[in-house]
Amino acid sequence: MSGTPSRRPRVAVSRTGLPGDGVERLAARFDVTSWPRTAPPTPAELAGLVRGCEGLLVLGSDRVDAALLDAAGPDLRVVALASMGYDGVDVAAAVERGVVITHTPDVLAETTADVAMALILMARRRLPASMDALRRGAWGAFRMDSFLGLDVQGATLGLIGYGQIARAVARRAAGFGMRVRHHHPRRKEDDELSRWVPFDELLRTSDVVSVHTPLTRETQGMIGATELARMKPTATLVNTGRGGVVDEEALLAALRRGELHSAGLDVMTGEPRTSPSDPLFNEPHLVVLPHVGSATETTRAAMVELAARNVEAILDGRCAPTPVPGTSGLPGRPPRGADGTRP
Repeated sequence: MSGTPSRRPRVAVSRTGLPGDGVERLAARFDVTSWPRTAPPTPAELAGLVRGCEGLLVLGSDRVDAALLDAAGPDLRVVALASMGYDGVDVAAAVERGVVITHTPDVLAETTADVAMALILMARRRLPASMDALRRGAWGAFRMDSFLGLDVQGATLGLIGYGQIARAVARRAAGFGMRVRHHHPRRKEDDELSRWVPFDELLRTSDVVSVHTPLTRETQGMIGATELARMKPTATLVNTGRGGVVDEEALLAALRRGELHSAGLDVMTGEPRTSPSDPLFNEPHLVVLPHVGSATETTRAAMVELAARNVEAILDGRCAPTPVPGTSGLPGRPPRGADGTRP
């Protein structure tokens, strides 16, 4: 007895060569099409890739807006980000269209906290400047006044935001003998690691200010010229959150005028930044990394795996493990039946 074979749902993946076996896991059950080239797809290319698909796995740098959702068509049921941040997604447009948006919390906090702590040490101790002197052959006779930085032990760390990554940084800072304070606008509780303080007090009293907040309308440019002027001239600013939270022009001006000791960035506006003459890359008191906070083999593989599990859950009609905050993880559109129609 013969019958019509059931149609396997289609899933698009916006990159090739993702770490781990998450994409292979999807390919075992669904018809998966991955973007074939090394360079990321343009918005138009991503729209063509996802057209007619029921699932889409993307990176945090991909823009998922109303135009992309409409280009995908009515079959799209889930967009899974292999990223904790989701500021590149028009969540309201997705909810309106019944598309579930998921992200990858819980798997990258510890790894990103390692990089935040590394930036604190590199910037505060001016380690890149001493490495550069070595490479230029400028390490001469020992001098007591060469390569002087500022102490981390005994310094006060102020955390803007107090989620998973900030708490992981607080644990590390405690091991370095730092005093830890934090500010979160909606949660004002203390814990065993950190004491809540008002935002202005955090800026005025911290030796290191570390940014751990998502990019929203409220946080866009929240660290600008006014906020930098409130910080100590001996302070260090570190950002492993999102680039748009810090006004980069104001930061460069403060560093050049000596109004801020140093800064460390793992995130920037307009990523990727590729010009060797970029002012951010040529400021001696600024350490810049190319968004590597989660860049370990284990963590990046876990991010793709969790994104794949979110796709699987929605296409199976189950609740997504990690929908973005404030949204439902329940499938917003019913799956197609074997004949290609919806019940």
